[in-house]
Amino acid sequence: MLEKATAYDRVKVTRTEVDRALAILKDLRQKYPFTENLRSIEWLEPDKLFKINPDEVGEFFRLIEGSLKPLSHPTFNNSNIYRNARLQIGDFKNLIRASVDSRKSLAQKVDAPWERIGGLGQDKQLAEEIIFCFNYENGTVLPIFSNQHLRHFINRVADAPSGQTKYFSLGQEYEHYTAELLNAKNSLPLTRGWDALYFAVFLYNTYPPPDSEPPTTNPSGEGKTINVVTNEQLELRVFVKLLSELQTKGKITGQQFREFREQWTHQQPNDRDVLVWRLKQLLTTETKPNTDQPKSQPYQKPRKL
Repeated sequence: MLEKATAYDRVKVTRTEVDRALAILKDLRQKYPFTENLRSIEWLEPDKLFKINPDEVGEFFRLIEGSLKPLSHPTFNNSNIYRNARLQIGDFKNLIRASVDSRKSLAQKVDAPWERIGGLGQDKQLAEEIIFCFNYENGTVLPIFSNQHLRHFINRVADAPSGQTKYFSLGQEYEHYTAELLNAKNSLPLTRGWDALYFAVFLYNTYPPPDSEPPTTNPSGEGKTINVVTNEQLELRVFVKLLSELQTKGKITGQQFREFREQWTHQQPNDRDVLVWRLKQLLTTETKPNTDQPKSQPYQKPRKL
């Protein structure tokens, strides 16, 4: 990593872009001082999340998006999520309190019941974005909002990845991988001095994850590129939301959560439908799902729940 980090961004184009984003992040924290003043959370108004008539993303989420703009992977969210946060602003304020609670670990913050608000519990991406923005000065978070991406980067830059996460929850796994990647960052004097956002941009530009979509031309014509979220990625988010609901209700364990997610990524569409059918049966019943289920080939039944 040292060789690539030394040669990275010699003309400081990325540094300038990141500094601009950090200024937006500073603006966010000044306007919404939730970390410094818990009482200010009560002053959060619905229109700051999402405006209606006409529909428009509120200032709070616009600032979050702006502060993460340099990242090459998608950090935007469906506006329906913002609308849902407005509709359930009481629940959202409670989740914000959990996000800024210094007594809670990163894992506890990620594992908080974000699924109470439609769309927030799918893959925890927006939850992790919020957690980063209100904890970035602690040196314990990174703006990488995917466990799969964290694993990928660790395999590329860490000397010897340690520990098993087989029985971890989603949040515990996220905390574990984040800590390992931060250890790799701090192992070099050069990258130790980089802020978390600049380091994450370096990783995405230098070691792009294999699931990154080919970039398309930016309509602004400035020569930059943007990424596109595929239908499969959207379907995976919905599937992860279903798994989160099952885990919250105690129907599956953290290990089963990861096994089902891994199984889904390697299946054909018809087999995915069968898996979703089984899990929805489990979600709506107190007993094991009906074994008289649709059949598809090939299909391997996961371990019994």
